[in-house]
Amino acid sequence: MDKSNQSLTGLALQKFKKNFWGVLSFWFILILIFVALFAYVLAPDNTKNANWGDLAIGSKSPGFTVKMLTLPHNKQQYTTTFASYFTGKTNVVPKVPILDYSIVNDSITYTTYAEDATMATTKRIALASYGNNVTVTTIEQDYIRNQKFILGTDSQGRDLLSRLIVGSRVSIAIGFVAVFISLVVGIFFGAIAGYFGGKVDAFVMWLVNIIWSIPTLLLVIAITLALGKGFWQVFIAVGLTMWVEVARVVRGQVMSLKQMQFVTAARALGYRDGRIIFKHILPNSMAPVIVISAANFASAILVESGLSFLGLGAQPPVPSWGGMIKDHYNYIILGKPYLALAPGIAMLLLVLAFMMMGNALRDSLDVKTE
Repeated sequence: MDKSNQSLTGLALQKFKKNFWGVLSFWFILILIFVALFAYVLAPDNTKNANWGDLAIGSKSPGFTVKMLTLPHNKQQYTTTFASYFTGKTNVVPKVPILDYSIVNDSITYTTYAEDATMATTKRIALASYGNNVTVTTIEQDYIRNQKFILGTDSQGRDLLSRLIVGSRVSIAIGFVAVFISLVVGIFFGAIAGYFGGKVDAFVMWLVNIIWSIPTLLLVIAITLALGKGFWQVFIAVGLTMWVEVARVVRGQVMSLKQMQFVTAARALGYRDGRIIFKHILPNSMAPVIVISAANFASAILVESGLSFLGLGAQPPVPSWGGMIKDHYNYIILGKPYLALAPGIAMLLLVLAFMMMGNALRDSLDVKTE
């Protein structure tokens, strides 16, 4: 195939496809985005924030299985709506883990789950409370089931796998929102600094140097405290601290491209500076911006996790990988390290995928390499 007839985008795409780790990382990120979007469909616990739990089954090992008895309830109150597939069920069907049960005449007697059998309590429910058509057979088929926790339960008795799946939403969202904010702010300041130069450039670089001289985590904490604790406040805070790298890269690209002949021709035709910047210069300087955006995704995920670990990130009961590590890091020395390692490994894989995809994009977009 004659590569001379192909566009630079086509050549870059071909080179990216040949990078095994880059393609693997790309598909891993796509799969994780799919999992985050349909978290409540895929998670075993589809309650809002995967927040159902019972202290009696707290900190159980992976593969733990227990009998669950669904308590009498109004079925109409717990019907599934289309919105619940994306936001989770607000109303939690009442259920309780049990050790054993027996059905005698018109009532069911069950023993609640407890590690120490002497601490278990016995309770009794009339079958009539489930409805007039409920029989012994329907009770065992519809109201008593074995529930398996693939990754075990956390300290509050919540399904760890479900919390991991739902928690991926925070990490994915922080990457997209923070990178979007950093691109908007960074491209704007970098473009005007590189194009106009002089005092504009001096002011922008002065601002960049000041922000860059402050430790990122310290600056994010200061902005978060100013905006208040919350989900979106963290996104804004992280995005406002990551634009300086984008601005420096864009500034350098614009300073180089504004000397090119096509820019001179655009000026000769009487085009305005805004059109020259956004229609002619910026589209030709996006390659390094794309690469740095992939790295910023990874940085945003790590910063958010650090904030959650410090208690300044996503607030309970919203699950986040950093918050899960914070809640269970002491279990590392208590014989159950998987409670903290599971979200840590998930975070490691996601950050590694973004970094490897960024490296693949850098190699693909470098026209000097073959």
